[in-house]
Amino acid sequence: MWEWRGKSKPALLEISNQRESWYTPEACIQFKDHFHAQVRSACQQRNTGTVGLKISKVVVVGDLYVGKTSLINRFCKDAFDRDYKATIGVDFEIERFEIAGVPYNLQIWDTAGQEKFKCIASAYYRGAEVIITVFDLADIQTLDHTKQWLEDALRENEPGSSFIFLVGTKKDLVSDAACERTELDAIRFANEMQAEYWSVSAKTGENVKEFFSRVAALAFEQCMLKELEKSIGRMAQIGAGNLIKLEGNALETQENNSQANLSCC
Repeated sequence: MWEWRGKSKPALLEISNQRESWYTPEACIQFKDHFHAQVRSACQQRNTGTVGLKISKVVVVGDLYVGKTSLINRFCKDAFDRDYKATIGVDFEIERFEIAGVPYNLQIWDTAGQEKFKCIASAYYRGAEVIITVFDLADIQTLDHTKQWLEDALRENEPGSSFIFLVGTKKDLVSDAACERTELDAIRFANEMQAEYWSVSAKTGENVKEFFSRVAALAFEQCMLKELEKSIGRMAQIGAGNLIKLEGNALETQENNSQANLSCC
């Protein structure tokens, strides 16, 4: 199961084998019920390398007034301001998690939707593990613009290095019937963008916590797999073990070997 525990959010969120109501299965290309077996094993053995110290970068892009800042503020501050001011340039929040017992951080970058700030914001797209493209469910034109926003963000990153999400906001402003009609187009866009689609409401909080926990879980798993890949050939056990390998050199040790003084800082 995905397990997530966020700062100031004491309840543990578990995504079970059943597809929960906030998922749109047709656009859930990354759907998984469990972490990768290697990731689960590493977490159980606390062999997670530097992952617990890592901050993964998330960039949020989209048109002006689609609700990017409100989405982030609802999750990070559990607040909604109807009269917020448009973001100037870029801003960011850091949210701390505990996933499968391992500390993990997301740095969530809120980028301006105004054309005049595009040059400034694009510099902050680089190194994004997650790209979230946002549109307004009540304004179909903003959905049409998401492909260009995604292209701009992908241009600054290595191919295949980022998870992509397409998020429809302001769900509270549209009827269920209107939302379903818009989502048909959104799912088609998501498939073309190789993105996972979610619909949320920053005003009511609907699906916001669940969405960001999904982002954190997928980014964490990818981070863990990269860490495990790097550690092949240089396995290191913390404490006294039977075999320690550092940079391909094997040193045999015994638990009570008086000549071995192993420490970790």
